[in-house]
Amino acid sequence: MHEVYDASRESLDTSSAPLNRDELRYRLRQQSLLGEFGRTAMQTRNLREILQRATELCAIGLQAPFVKVLEYEPDEERLMVRAGVGWAPGTIDVVSLASDTGSPAGYAYRTGAPVISNHVDVDTRFRMPQLLADHGIRRAINVLIEKGGEGKAFFGVLEVDSADPGQFDQDDANFLAGFAGLLGIAIERQQADARLHEALKHQALLTREMSHRVKNSLASVVGLLRVQARSAQSEDVKNALQDASLRVSTIAEVHDHLWRSSHIGFVELSDFMTELCKKLRGNIEGHALHCRADPMLLAADHAIPLGLLINELVTNAVKYAYPEGSGDIEVSAREIDGNLHVEISDHGVGLPEGFDIDQPRASLGFKVVTGMVRQLQGDLTLSRDRTGTHFLLDLPILSSTHGDGSA
Repeated sequence: MHEVYDASRESLDTSSAPLNRDELRYRLRQQSLLGEFGRTAMQTRNLREILQRATELCAIGLQAPFVKVLEYEPDEERLMVRAGVGWAPGTIDVVSLASDTGSPAGYAYRTGAPVISNHVDVDTRFRMPQLLADHGIRRAINVLIEKGGEGKAFFGVLEVDSADPGQFDQDDANFLAGFAGLLGIAIERQQADARLHEALKHQALLTREMSHRVKNSLASVVGLLRVQARSAQSEDVKNALQDASLRVSTIAEVHDHLWRSSHIGFVELSDFMTELCKKLRGNIEGHALHCRADPMLLAADHAIPLGLLINELVTNAVKYAYPEGSGDIEVSAREIDGNLHVEISDHGVGLPEGFDIDQPRASLGFKVVTGMVRQLQGDLTLSRDRTGTHFLLDLPILSSTHGDGSA
């Protein structure tokens, strides 16, 4: 600790004198206030509240009506009042003091030495700051607020003032220095949090920008595939290109939701299903597609394979369920006990007897389906009855549920 600079040379050294009962109670109260502020500083994230609470507790601890926190402003080279008690309205964030060694606060800031001045109103060593003169201040203690971390930096000064006659002593300076130490740690933590928050915001911006660009790139690919499909001579090639464009479009849809989402790396399932089904309806004219999904957040690495699964199974129903006309296709997604249950159903003629989705002869679309199911570590159940064909996907996907809604 820096040696205390007593500007009035009237500081009392009580370190070896026995404490009477009132003095002991006074010092114990100060220690209690230090502990209270330490807890407050660690639990509070708002710097203004931390600074203000420090001034309030210091006023109690030193039984002084005036306390202020001064922050050094390098552009102006002055100490700005950022928090305080006892001062006239319009002082905080308005009034500033000189930061040179000609003032008690400036001396403490420039040298790092705590300053006790018990006759600041007549002390010829310092200029009397106008703020102190306006409030009739006669004595003051100033201590440096030093932030922690590598390459320690100085925040400003913690100052306690009183218009009453009396003496501030070494123990009072030690008490105030302890407060300033805790305050410096809290300030450093708060500023580190602010830097981290800015870094996260920047990372979120980059992530959204990346998803936006990926979406635009995939949209270009979709456009090229559709152009090639229109000019294809073979019907099989044309269908293959159209299927490929739908798959790429589904992935693009996920990235479109990612860059718009307020939750980085997640899509809102209900909104995603609404848009996906809207796009699918544009490619299955003559069929009625009904979609419903629980509102929940779904990670991007789950949304992409899920979107591809739905795309393939809806496309399959369009191709095979109603060979002689049109019909209804239903898609639903529900969260049950932390799992996602997705069902795609039709009311058509169904798949051929003996069909096995896991057989090598299965179409590319079904190979995509089985591959996506494995990627999601889920289970796919196929059932056929008089009402049609039903695919039930049971996916162990953890999500965040919020509210009720449908797509």
